[in-house]
Amino acid sequence: MDVSSASLRVLCQIAESGSFTAAAAQLGYTQSAVSRQAIALERGVGATLFERRTDGVRLTQRGLTLLRHARTILESVDVAERELTGETCGTDQVRLGSVLSAGPVILPAALARLARTAPRIRVSTREGTTPSLARALRAGSIDVAVLTSRPPHRPPDGESPRLHITAVQDIELLVAASATGTFAGRTSVHADELVDAPWIAGPSSSSEPLLGVWPGLPGRARIAHTARDWLTKLHLVAGGFGVTTIPEGLTPVASPDVISLRVQGAPPEIRRVLVARLPGTATPAITEVTQAIAMAVRP
Repeated sequence: MDVSSASLRVLCQIAESGSFTAAAAQLGYTQSAVSRQAIALERGVGATLFERRTDGVRLTQRGLTLLRHARTILESVDVAERELTGETCGTDQVRLGSVLSAGPVILPAALARLARTAPRIRVSTREGTTPSLARALRAGSIDVAVLTSRPPHRPPDGESPRLHITAVQDIELLVAASATGTFAGRTSVHADELVDAPWIAGPSSSSEPLLGVWPGLPGRARIAHTARDWLTKLHLVAGGFGVTTIPEGLTPVASPDVISLRVQGAPPEIRRVLVARLPGTATPAITEVTQAIAMAVRP
C-alpha cells in the first residue's frame, strides 16, 4: 500500500464534507484535483474507498477502515511536527464541535468551568449541525461534539460502530416572537395560529434539517427570512419580521423585545442535548470536557 499524508487528509475531508466539491472548498483545491487524489488513493490501496452517489459521496466499508487508521497516522504526524518545532506539550488539546444553539449558553459556561478545574486543557471550538458534526467526528477533525436529537432519539448517524453518546439534558422547544407583535403579552400560542406565520429559519439541504420552523406544522411553512446564527434570528424576531423556534435554554439570552411561547394543541417538542465522541475509551481530557458540559446545563 502506497499512500501519502496529503492523500489521507483528503480522505478525511471527503468523509467529513460528504462530497468532492465541498472537500475541495475546505482544502483550497479544485474539485478535479480532489477527484484525482481520490482515484490515486484507491489505486494505491487497491480497493474502492468511495461510494459515489447522486446526493454526494460516502465511504465504503474499506474506506471507513482506512479512515480509522488515517486518523491515527495523521495524529502521529501532527505530534511529530509539534515536537520538531519545539511546541510545548504541557497542554491537552481537545477540539470541540457544537450545534449553534449551544454557543450562547453551554459553551461559555463549560469553558469557564474548565479554566477553573482543568487549566491544562486547551479547547478549540467550531459550530455545525448535528449531521455535519457527526461526520467531523468520524473524520477525526474534532474530538467531541455537543449535538441535539429529537424523539425517538436515534443515533446521530447510521455508521458503525456507533458513536459513544452521553445524554446531558432534555429541553423543550418554544416559539420566539416579537414582544410587541401579534402575540404580545402572551405566554402560549395554539399550533393553528402558526400555520400562516412568517418564519425565520436556518438554511437547509437534502442532508441538513430545516431549523427554525415548528415541526409538524400543517402545510408548507412560509419562510420570510433565512439566517444561520441565533443573533440574527432573534434580532429579526425582535423587529417583528417573523417568528422562529428557540430551545428553552436560550430564553435567558434573548432580548426583552422577544417573548417565548409554549405551543398548545400539539405534543411538546423535546430536544435532547448529547455529547458525542468516537467509541472506545475516552482520554482524560475528553472526559473532563464532557463533565464540564454536563455541569454547564444543570439548573
